[in-house]
Amino acid sequence: MPPPQCRGGGHGGGAALGRRAFASLLAAAVVALALLCIFYGAAFAPSIRSAAAHPRRLGFLDRAAEALPPDNLVLSSILVCDARHSELIPCLDRALHYRLRLRLNLSLMEHYERHCPPPPRRLNCLIPPPDGYQVPIRWPRSRDEVWKANIPHPHLAAEKSDQRWMVVNGDKINFPGGGTHFHTGADKYIVHLAQMLNFPNGKLNNGGKVRNVLDVGCGVASFGAYLLSHDILAMSLAPNDVHENQIQFALERGIPATLGVLGTRRLLYPSRSFEMAHCSRCRIDWLQRNGILLLEVDRVLRPGGYFVYSSPEAYALDPFNRKIWRQMSDLARRMCWKVASKKNQTMIWAKPLTNRCYMRREPGTLPPMCEHDDDPDAAWNVPMKACLTPYSMRVNKVKGSELLPWPQRLTAAPPRLEDLGISSDNFSEDNEIWHSRITRYWKHMKSEIQKDSFRNVMDMSANLGGFAASLSKKDVWVMNVVPSTESGKLKVIYDRGLMGTIHNWCESFSTYPRTYDLLHAWCLFSEIEKQGCSLEDLLIEMDRILRPHGYAIIRDKATVVNYIKKLLPALRWDDWTFEVKPKKDTLSSGDERVLIVRKKLWDQRLQDL
Repeated sequence: MPPPQCRGGGHGGGAALGRRAFASLLAAAVVALALLCIFYGAAFAPSIRSAAAHPRRLGFLDRAAEALPPDNLVLSSILVCDARHSELIPCLDRALHYRLRLRLNLSLMEHYERHCPPPPRRLNCLIPPPDGYQVPIRWPRSRDEVWKANIPHPHLAAEKSDQRWMVVNGDKINFPGGGTHFHTGADKYIVHLAQMLNFPNGKLNNGGKVRNVLDVGCGVASFGAYLLSHDILAMSLAPNDVHENQIQFALERGIPATLGVLGTRRLLYPSRSFEMAHCSRCRIDWLQRNGILLLEVDRVLRPGGYFVYSSPEAYALDPFNRKIWRQMSDLARRMCWKVASKKNQTMIWAKPLTNRCYMRREPGTLPPMCEHDDDPDAAWNVPMKACLTPYSMRVNKVKGSELLPWPQRLTAAPPRLEDLGISSDNFSEDNEIWHSRITRYWKHMKSEIQKDSFRNVMDMSANLGGFAASLSKKDVWVMNVVPSTESGKLKVIYDRGLMGTIHNWCESFSTYPRTYDLLHAWCLFSEIEKQGCSLEDLLIEMDRILRPHGYAIIRDKATVVNYIKKLLPALRWDDWTFEVKPKKDTLSSGDERVLIVRKKLWDQRLQDL
């Protein structure tokens, strides 16, 4: 399998010629219009300047690939959004639902799923920080305290005061480590779970065998925060619901977290991604629609994976909760889950290691097995299915995932590489290249960064996770984003003990503004250009995600990098910049440049310059 390289769009024969012709005609029209302005005076000049300030009017934000705007039409400024949009998440904006008159089924949580604005309704402006915003407190202090001005929503502290989620303390918000189910602290609760499963030394990672955990309905992610000391990486998941800022608090704390919901579409993870799923008072109706939500959890659990369920149904004695518990237990039995442990208010089930139980079920037992043509790894905009996913012949034979314990699995070739046609030699070479690249990137930034400058990192086009793996010795976590066109690579990333998600960068990402310290974009702009999507839209989206004083590392074709450089003042990304022609390696295209930039901290009262 050839290594991916930066490729421009327009290699499609007649279609490419058509795009080139369009670009030529557009350039000719611009030149003709400029000559008319010179000849007739300034009569037309204001409209040209206005169009340059709002390039969508000239079609540049929806252009075909290859045609970058001429220099005289590069954006000189970008509008600043109104302050009321300081926490805008474009594809999770419920105000948009009303404007578009979307008919969403609230009982199925469709209003918490992604619904992106069409191009004419995109704001295309820079999201301002709230009044009094400060550069976030650095990790590890941030686990326990954040600036109140950065997330001015103390109502959650009052609402959950008896559960020790968070406490307002002057200009800061503190996190004592409590939760709805573990008032005395997540650290003690985690040790309790390890003891329930008879894991050695009270460590939930079980000697490195438990690495990836999915925490659904995670609150402010204190469970995930305290799992880090056990060498466990949790994907803390919650919707933008009545506790709308819980994931924002989690990310401000420097804890891996993402917005998402168990609704009608599959979670954005491949099958067999997690050794454990956790629900502590997560308020999910697991019995609805023939158990479809629990079956989705089953899809993403590894063979032998655990489902930890801490909820009143597990211990309450009233008739209502007893009925739910009987139905829940019966569903788990029909799914072939076995009780691993039950103590006090917590039940832990284990998923089978093989297909044996599935094959021994009585004919007609529900839920049914999924059809043979169902791809359990397909997740981007794929509806959930109320069926059980059987294991492949290989997994069934070896009775497990064949993964080494953490941290050995990070650099060992994962078994599912074969699904992608990638050899172990190519995988090892990829690791070596990224280690070399990371070393040089940090050398370039050495004079500007501190040891704690980065905590939340995103690799926007993660390939096999080599970038994240090379950062494993640093005190950071990386959200590995795999393009929806290459979604199969995400299972390799999870098999390495890393984490990530699937995304299409022609759309906005599901996170709050100002949530990442470092964005890495390798060949992403070339790919977006090839798809006919907007480079400017992507830059504005990156600005939304990036924290003030955060960095972006852009590695792409020289022509793309040169164009982006002209937009840096408009983006306010010119606080510090560095550009270099990188050393060539087998992943390079030969015409690449590395651009490293730092975003300014600016006041929301600034208007368009």
